[in-house]
Amino acid sequence: MKRSMLLLTCCLTILGSSVATAHKFAPSLLKIIELPSAGGRQLLHVMWKTPIESISSIMLRPYWPETCDVRRQSPPQVEGTATVIIWDLDCGVENLSLSGQSIGISGLAENQVSAVALVNLRDGRSYQQVLSSEQTSFVVPLKSEVSSVLVDYLSLGVEHILTGPDHLLFVFGLLLLLTTKARLIGTITAFTFGHSITLSFVALGFFDYPVALVEFLIAFSLFLLAIELARRDEGGKLWQNPWWLAGAFGLLHGMGFAGALLEIGLPQENIFFSLLSFNVGIELGQIIFVVFALSIWRIAKTNVGLHYEPLHTAAVYAMGGLSIMWCIERGEEWLHFIPF
Repeated sequence: MKRSMLLLTCCLTILGSSVATAHKFAPSLLKIIELPSAGGRQLLHVMWKTPIESISSIMLRPYWPETCDVRRQSPPQVEGTATVIIWDLDCGVENLSLSGQSIGISGLAENQVSAVALVNLRDGRSYQQVLSSEQTSFVVPLKSEVSSVLVDYLSLGVEHILTGPDHLLFVFGLLLLLTTKARLIGTITAFTFGHSITLSFVALGFFDYPVALVEFLIAFSLFLLAIELARRDEGGKLWQNPWWLAGAFGLLHGMGFAGALLEIGLPQENIFFSLLSFNVGIELGQIIFVVFALSIWRIAKTNVGLHYEPLHTAAVYAMGGLSIMWCIERGEEWLHFIPF
């Protein structure tokens, strides 16, 4: 089992090192708010947030009903790793509601990315839709459907965990501590329990937290785990009882999950189902990752002759080096928010 964990850890380390900022979960976000009508005219406030970096020269562009004219457009503003543009639209007097009308984003197929469209109507209803290369637009429903909320936020949860190298490396580090199925189940359950608590509490608004500090502490948790793996003290309390570490650091990672979810937003009329579905999606993605890791182990054990000690040393030091890089990067971001 250890051999496969090392092989997959090395692969993830190489993947993570190619990304300057780890786990900046940022699908593009299109948010449209219906404003109170003025003179019988439909007015919209549009916010478009998209990552600065892209894999294609074709830019992502939102579009809305053809009857809408731009009254005001803000200059692009940089917020972290994303660019934000705001429009105020005048959609005339013919269609006084977005219900039944189409909105979308062009360029998704060329960039092979997903985006989230959020619509807040004047009557208090809100809708959301995950757009992708297969579905680049959607028609604002006449009424909300719980099933679409469940599917959308489930897929977002899966995408979130599977595109986060810092979270995945932490799970890998935990797997390196484990030797039996019982310990595997107990440790992963503790991590799940920890991040589910803080994800739910933050998303529901029970408390707030300094985002930059939490991102730094997530990277620091990876560093501490790498140190423990390098020590190889298998008789120590951590190696014997890894679930308390998984649960404690799971609280930190849950706040990271919540930060991504808050960027997207929760539909107020289906807030419970969307939060539950997002959390379940994270767990499904985590299970997919663990199953993939164990599958790599079986292949490596059967077909590849691996030397444990050199790989263990290389993987742990690479994990530690990557966590230090993230600590420095995120520490600098955190210091920007501290008043001196």
